[in-house]
Parts: sequence; structure tokens; C-alpha cells
Amino acid sequence: MPMSVPVPHTLDRRAWVVMPLYNEAGVIAGVVGDLRTKFANIVCVDDGSSDGSARIAMEAGALLVQHPVNLGQGAALQTGIDFALSHPECEYIVTFDADGQHRIEDALGMLEAARSGGAAVVFGSRFLDDRTRPGWMKKVILKTAIWVTNMTTGMRLTDAHNGLRVIRRDAAQKIELKQDRMAHATEIVLEIGRTGLPWIEYPVELLYTDYSKAKGQSVLNSVNILVDLVVR
Repeated sequence: MPMSVPVPHTLDRRAWVVMPLYNEAGVIAGVVGDLRTKFANIVCVDDGSSDGSARIAMEAGALLVQHPVNLGQGAALQTGIDFALSHPECEYIVTFDADGQHRIEDALGMLEAARSGGAAVVFGSRFLDDRTRPGWMKKVILKTAIWVTNMTTGMRLTDAHNGLRVIRRDAAQKIELKQDRMAHATEIVLEIGRTGLPWIEYPVELLYTDYSKAKGQSVLNSVNILVDLVVR
């Protein structure tokens, strides 16, 4: 059963944050704690973690949904979207990574852009300005993945595999992810494109921290993206 702790009434209760979670015990309390200063509902989908991440996220104030075994990030994201949509008060879903690379300021800016401009989906892009410095190898791999995604989907994004997104309820209801690994990022773009609903990109900064670099995420995730795009 999902569980939570009380939060103040001044927080945004219409935008629900959805975070796939897998073995992020070292940082998840801080990520959830920071989000709880702005959002009333943070949904962590624990995807079979073995390091206590689920307990830590719940104690930090997140709503917790659990997969008994690791099903992959795409499956966790779909579970979180479905859970948020089961609550009628949810108007927007903010997809947010659990590793501390995303900035709350960017999520808030994207929400404001969606609400004021009428976009059904706002994609975060690290390549609309020069604040994010991913390193040359990661940049080459990501740019290749973007080209493949745009060719596959017919969309014209500058950053197709950024986990920070704002999705309006009507768009989220049309998402049904089948890809369980990194290829879900291309799949979600394809499904959003098919809806015909308006979308925009928004410049964001990704924080490549010592923690994420120590986990080897900087390049490995980019390689996984390309592998999944080719295999799937």
C-alpha cells in the first residue's frame, strides 16, 4: 500500500512528481526532501532496490509504490504515471530522476510554462543553452540518440533522453509504455507525437555530480540508450 506523511497546505497539490527509484539510498532522502518544499505529492516507484532506498524515500515523505523485482525504468515510470492518474486532483505529472541530477527550479519553470502557455508536454533540454557540460563522449552518444529518436518519431527535439518532463493529464492518459529499459524515452516521445497535442522544450541544467560519476552513469546510461534503440 502507498504510504505518505502529512505536508503543509501551501504546496502544489495539482502537479505530482513521479520518480523511478533503484538503489539510490545515498541521495534519495535529499532529493525527496528538496521536492517536498514545493510539491505535496512525490511518488517514488521502487523498482526492486536492495539497498533500503524504499524505506528511506518513504521516511523522507514520498508516496511509495513498489515492484517486487527490478522491471526497468520504463516500467517504473508507467507504474508511477498510472498511480498519479488514479488521483483526480492530479493535473500535471513531473517526471524526475532520483539521482540528484535534476533541478527543482527547472521543474517549476517547466510547470509555469505549461500552465501559462497551454503546452500539453514540456520536455527539458540540456542542449538549449551551455550550462550543462556532459563531456565530449557522452555528448556525442546523446546527440546520436537524439538523431535516431527524431528519425524514428518524426519529432524534432534537441534532447530526446532527458528524464525531466512535465506532462498534462490528458497527454499522460495516452501514454502506455511497453519498453522497460532506456528505450522507453524514445517510446514516450513517439506516443506524445501521435497525440497531436502541443509540446515545447525548456532549457534545463543537468548536474553531473560526484555521486553520479562514481556510479558510472555519465557515459554508461548513454551507451545503454544506444544499445536499447538498436536492439528494440
